[in-house]
Amino acid sequence: MRLKILVGAALSLIVSTPLRAASPEPVGADHAMVVSAQALASDVGVDILKRGGNVVDAAVAVGYALAVVYPAAGNLGGGGFMTIRFADGRTTFLDFREKAPLAATASLFLDPSGNVVHGRSTDSWLAVGVPGSVAGLEAARERYGSLSREVLIAPALALARDGFVLTDADARLFRLAADDLAKNPAAAAIFVKDGHALSAGDRLQQPDLARTLETISHDGAAAVYGGPIGTAIVAASQAGGGILEDRDFATYKVRELAPVRCSYRGFDIHAAPPPSSGGVTLCEILNIVEGFDLRGIGFHSAAEVHVLTEAMRIAYRDRNSALGDPDFVTNPVAHLIDKSYAAKVRAGLPLEHASTMADLAAHAAEGRQTTHYSIADAAGNAVSVTTTLNAWFGARRVAGPTGILVNNEMDDFTAKIGSANMFGLVQGENNAIAPGKTPLSSMTPTIITRGDKLVAVIGSPGGSRIITTVVEVIINMVDHGMTIAEAIDAPRIHVQDAPATIALEPFALSPDTRHLLERSGHVFEDSAVWSMAQGILTGAPALSPPPVDTHALSIPDNFAQRYQLYGARDERGPTGAARGF
Repeated sequence: MRLKILVGAALSLIVSTPLRAASPEPVGADHAMVVSAQALASDVGVDILKRGGNVVDAAVAVGYALAVVYPAAGNLGGGGFMTIRFADGRTTFLDFREKAPLAATASLFLDPSGNVVHGRSTDSWLAVGVPGSVAGLEAARERYGSLSREVLIAPALALARDGFVLTDADARLFRLAADDLAKNPAAAAIFVKDGHALSAGDRLQQPDLARTLETISHDGAAAVYGGPIGTAIVAASQAGGGILEDRDFATYKVRELAPVRCSYRGFDIHAAPPPSSGGVTLCEILNIVEGFDLRGIGFHSAAEVHVLTEAMRIAYRDRNSALGDPDFVTNPVAHLIDKSYAAKVRAGLPLEHASTMADLAAHAAEGRQTTHYSIADAAGNAVSVTTTLNAWFGARRVAGPTGILVNNEMDDFTAKIGSANMFGLVQGENNAIAPGKTPLSSMTPTIITRGDKLVAVIGSPGGSRIITTVVEVIINMVDHGMTIAEAIDAPRIHVQDAPATIALEPFALSPDTRHLLERSGHVFEDSAVWSMAQGILTGAPALSPPPVDTHALSIPDNFAQRYQLYGARDERGPTGAARGF
């Protein structure tokens, strides 16, 4: 049976009931909700909210706490994005992404013959971008917080100074990087014990990081940007052959930008703008698939997988060729998220076979190693934050006496046209390395509203798979009526511009569905699970799929509206927790 038949006839003939995945019930709360990748950090956020802090205060405190209790991805030595929504409907976006050092060049990772030097962009001090996390957290607090810096840093400082006992899930993360961490004396002194990775039951104390946090608590961002902490990071970089300089920290600035905004079946999406590709690519995919009745097609049916992956391929091709740092390139955002552009793309999608590389070339418009947390209150204030070191534990180096793990974010640039980065992205000239430039990101901290009401907060780590993770969570909730927990936990699919294979999590497709798609030219690759989304839904645990005519928001009959907020952490990440009160 051809996919054209499935995509056409199945739209009107196939009737499916919403899938109910085997997931825990979402956590309910009436006043506020915090969902993060580490339970202790979630507890910190809830405590700040109980003490009268607002959602931005909680986001700042959680950010500092994750640097202590989730060093695999929480950080002071990396960067991130923060999407904020206020109860009066205003939204804003803070970009505190890492930047290229001012001494960086386009050929930084190439040998004299112009070939990419393996490992230089991931496993060296040259891989380290100028970190923005402290600048971003402090900018958020100063502009939109209500509590003092000392109050918000105090929980992280206590956890670093006094330590915390590792669970088995915590210890598994350290085992991923133990060999590399052992090669760096400053990292080994903290994260390696008797030559081995830390184990469950060990107490992780970080006195150097505690002193760093104490200095930031006293002096603010100036302690890093023009102060002794930045100077220590520069010294460690230069001792290791890196190119960070004092002027990189002295000139670092946080950008405040308008979020990318689009709509999907009557819901308004507020997401990350360039230098993130997340919001644009998310909106482009959703705009394309909006023209198909995904509810009628059925969850992960052959027809849904076909149209969804075709939309992903096109959107990633646009992402890789057209987007970059807005201070360096002109981004065609309005064009790429326009509904009429999506309609033209949709009209040209092959419905009988998978796209070929020639199809995509003719179209071209010219890990989880990150962490995400979501916070919301009953008044409709919300914060969606994604931060990163890039790889797990970043460059797996600690900057001397600071206790700070540094990033390897420079790998997100285009090292050479036609060469893939660690996430398999083959990117264009717009994302080439330049002094002071921000690398293109896939981080997609997202807030969903309807009219004047907050609906959901969602985001995820996962490298290039972040965007498709958020897309699928939204589709699962809006089209398939899943609870926030089911939408997050449902098995995922992913494809990007290159490679052309579709990655599948376990149980993502039935064998007969997979076989049908393979007959139409799709190529699959079985994968372990990826991403760890953290989400919040307001009003009820689930949205019922809106009627085609009105897109009405309603609550399924089998879900009682018992709480104001429902939080869910991804079951793929056993250290996380949704906490509310």
